[in-house]
Amino acid sequence: MRVLVAGASGVIGRQLVPLLTAVGHEVIALSRSTGGPDMLDRAATVQAVRQAAPDAVINMLTAIPQAINPRTLARDFELTNRLRVEGTRNLIAAAPDARHIAQGLAYAYAPAEGLADEDAPLWLDAPQQFTPNVTALVELERMTVEAGGLVLRYGHLTGPGSVYDKDGSTTQAVLAGKMPIVGDGGSVFSFTHAHDAATAVVAALDKNVTGALNVVDDTPLTLREWLPAFAGRLGAPAPKRFPAFVARLAVGGFGVAFMTKLRGADNSRARLRLNWRPRHVSFLDDPE
Repeated sequence: MRVLVAGASGVIGRQLVPLLTAVGHEVIALSRSTGGPDMLDRAATVQAVRQAAPDAVINMLTAIPQAINPRTLARDFELTNRLRVEGTRNLIAAAPDARHIAQGLAYAYAPAEGLADEDAPLWLDAPQQFTPNVTALVELERMTVEAGGLVLRYGHLTGPGSVYDKDGSTTQAVLAGKMPIVGDGGSVFSFTHAHDAATAVVAALDKNVTGALNVVDDTPLTLREWLPAFAGRLGAPAPKRFPAFVARLAVGGFGVAFMTKLRGADNSRARLRLNWRPRHVSFLDDPE
């Protein structure tokens, strides 16, 4: 199968391209860092994709900063959100008959008790800094599903090149003692190792599955569970604790919500429909 990977130089793309090649697919890797077209340029995108004539298009388009400031999240994700909307529209227009698989988020669910399955509502009334992200994700999912495609909703990415890698921004913040537990630390994190994100794409290519699937590990963890354990593994100082009202002054409403309200995700449907299993079953068991 001829498989075009848009965003091939990203955290997932770097795992995906060699894996696709290893299982026998012919891969066309596109990214701006390797001279690919600007995916916001419709004419350039259509020309490049039609020239490639792919059987499948894997949409991994993002432009996420290395370090994320919750107070300026909307501004920092402006380009990513444009790629999620305009880039997706351009890719589908360029290859309307191809199989489309796109990257979504499994931590954009509205806060509620228990793990979210794919029928749970997304966080449309999220704090102001996160609202543009959710709006863009909703549009990405709508376009992809209407094209007969599949959205893989990934959790917090771990592994090489991620914010949890040895040089990643989260790891560096924990080492510096600058990532506290806010309030009750009740946010539930579902993690996804980049390699598991890539194997889910491979599993989905030859299956007639549409809609959205949560691609996350088997072990959702609250912030108050994983952060002290991660700090201990790094040899970092134990995380400090701050009341939510104090933290709000530093990181704003979304920063507090990120620490206290996130909902974890259930991967049962992906396991069943894709016959997929995460190799990295828990963030705390993962040496990377």
